[in-house]
Amino acid sequence: MIWLYLLALNVAVFAVEMFAAGTVMSLFAFVPAKAASQPWTLITSMFVHAGLTHLFLNMWALFVFGPILERMLGAQKFLALFLIAGIIGNVGFALFYPSNIAGVGASGAIYGILGALAVLAPNLVVLVFFLPMPMWMAAIAWAIFEYVSALSPSPIANLVHLTGLAAGIAVGLYYKKQYADELNYYVQ
Repeated sequence: MIWLYLLALNVAVFAVEMFAAGTVMSLFAFVPAKAASQPWTLITSMFVHAGLTHLFLNMWALFVFGPILERMLGAQKFLALFLIAGIIGNVGFALFYPSNIAGVGASGAIYGILGALAVLAPNLVVLVFFLPMPMWMAAIAWAIFEYVSALSPSPIANLVHLTGLAAGIAVGLYYKKQYADELNYYVQ
């Protein structure tokens, strides 16, 4: 149950943030200008959040979608996808946002999970804004929402969500091709 360990780690790091926010942010947040001297932040920033709402939304999505995808992929492939999508999300952050601004959160990894599910369980029905729809359609709806949201000034790194989603789709396609016989497709 890697998804549960990831959830617990995010909550634990947030608890530490409550007491030492400045230290946690300076050590673990991803700042593109410091990426060469602090490469670990490509990963550690996935476990730091900018407030309780940010943490809750990411962990809720991990709680809902993580177990489904992990049962399909197995623990190792699920963890690899989570990390790859999170890292690629941070690369997206470096490409689209000012290099001196800190990026935090598991959103790139979470959207990677959504992208992979859109490929591996396209007919899984989920609720999007209280409307039931298949996962493939939900991924398109989320992508449109994130793109439109990115057009307005906001502290939310919507383009990180899109890069994470793209990474999840790519990894999902790779897994589908490479490991078709090993994947559990019971959710469709």
